[in-house]
Amino acid sequence: MQSRTPAPRASGRPRSTEADTAILAATRQALVELGWSKLTLGDVAGRAGVAKTTLYRRWAGKNELVVDAVAELFDELVMPDRGSLAADIEGVVLQFAAILARPEAESGLMAVLAEATRDDALRERVRASIVDRQKRLVLEGRARAQSRGELPAETDPDEAARTVDLIFDVVAGAVVHRTLVSGRPADETWVRAFTNLLLRGLEADAQDRLRRTGPPAGPR
Repeated sequence: MQSRTPAPRASGRPRSTEADTAILAATRQALVELGWSKLTLGDVAGRAGVAKTTLYRRWAGKNELVVDAVAELFDELVMPDRGSLAADIEGVVLQFAAILARPEAESGLMAVLAEATRDDALRERVRASIVDRQKRLVLEGRARAQSRGELPAETDPDEAARTVDLIFDVVAGAVVHRTLVSGRPADETWVRAFTNLLLRGLEADAQDRLRRTGPPAGPR
């Protein structure tokens, strides 16, 4: 997985967390006000109150900077522990929808995705910095559900990885389409209906795997 920003330099002044935070916030603000095409590193530097060279020491160009600015928003997501898999899913989907409703998330994500269709390197950075990083939520939610006995443990690592990918794609795709493409709210009613549908799919998948592989072996 690619890192969010270039690795720190071995010598010289250490990076400033405060400067990074200001730069990423300024990038999101510029995206809302200017859009992708008019955003420049010089404008971001002015908004953040840093020298333009500070940006170039951290990011190779605008593409990398914008992806990291958007990725930081999704790092706010947490998988809540609300007592059941259904409640946990509802909680994280509502968080996701709330983030997407913010102007800086909407403008930033749509701009990045549009540019990524023409730039393979940018698409890979989006995958590494946003998609792969947020799959942690699926892994955490699945592990918790398995510990509660709500989902069976997987015996095939490859199949387990494919399932994580599929769950992430379904959730992210549905919420992004609902909020950014259709422009309709992902409110509690919609989230509850979506969660019920997702759970039925997970239960059917678990039953299918059980038929194909049999119950997991117990302790000897």
